[in-house]
Amino acid sequence: MSVSTSQGHIGSLLTSAFFMLAGAATLYDAASYTDRDSQVFPQTVAVILIITAGLSLINRLLRPTDRGGFGPGSWWRRILLVVSMLAACFAMPLIGFLPAGVIAFAGGLIAAMHDKWTVRTVLLYWSSGAVVMVCFFALFKFVLNVPLP
Repeated sequence: MSVSTSQGHIGSLLTSAFFMLAGAATLYDAASYTDRDSQVFPQTVAVILIITAGLSLINRLLRPTDRGGFGPGSWWRRILLVVSMLAACFAMPLIGFLPAGVIAFAGGLIAAMHDKWTVRTVLLYWSSGAVVMVCFFALFKFVLNVPLP
């Protein structure tokens, strides 16, 4: 199998194209928002998504490589990350921003932790995560005046 037709190469091209389309769909959808302030964040993220996915696509076309794709990593970690993010999204309207953030943070932390858990790492990661979540809450709620559940 040549480098230009390997699964990793094709998968990377398809993923980049998907994210470019997702960014375009977001731009199209955000244009229909009646409040101009509500358009800024999704449009900014969509433009950044289109640019970075486009650069990734161009890079893969100009310099094809067999490396890429999902690789032989732990599938349970990938599934846990996606499930915890979705659970946080669905739980947020019911339980609020901070408790839903704890769900997302806990799932992401467990999925990302490859080292042995010690009392020190638990205290360090959970306390720093709490600080980050409270800062995001304060930023959105009090600085940006975003209504949060």
